[in-house]
Amino acid sequence: MTTQVTFRQADDGDLDLLVGLFDGAARWMARNGIDQWKPGGKSAEHFRGRIAAGEVWLARHGGRTVGAYELWWEDEQAWGPQPPVAGYVHRLMTDRGAAPAGTGRALLAHAEGRIAAGGRAVARLDCVSSNPRLRTYYEAAGYRVVGEEPGKLATDGTRYGVTLMERAITAS
Repeated sequence: MTTQVTFRQADDGDLDLLVGLFDGAARWMARNGIDQWKPGGKSAEHFRGRIAAGEVWLARHGGRTVGAYELWWEDEQAWGPQPPVAGYVHRLMTDRGAAPAGTGRALLAHAEGRIAAGGRAVARLDCVSSNPRLRTYYEAAGYRVVGEEPGKLATDGTRYGVTLMERAITAS
């Protein structure tokens, strides 16, 4: 069964909403012992920049925003210089209190559709190497590990390891 969510592209009027989704996801991670995102880790300016540079999508269900993701068309920081064959999914996040089961998969499927519509054949993402649950989630969604980047640069100047994952997609 497909989760019934609708999508719309975010704009600058959605900045507070995006920050709230991020912070909510970060608090959920902290409560569940996942050392990854931190509340306050992404500001309105971050999301304003991502909206200007690429695509940010919101998922809605029952009149509420229940998730979002960023779609990038290049990601040299994690993947190095690459030919234009992929889209890169970042900040896949759901509102754990409002999102119906399957919303994360619906977000991934939407991102893969956008990547295919952009004429690219591969969906890529990275997940923090210290989060095996997330890696397992993406593997169950059809992604495979293709490498590691042990020194991805964080916005605060620290470095951390990420697992590089990808999935072949077909154009729609």
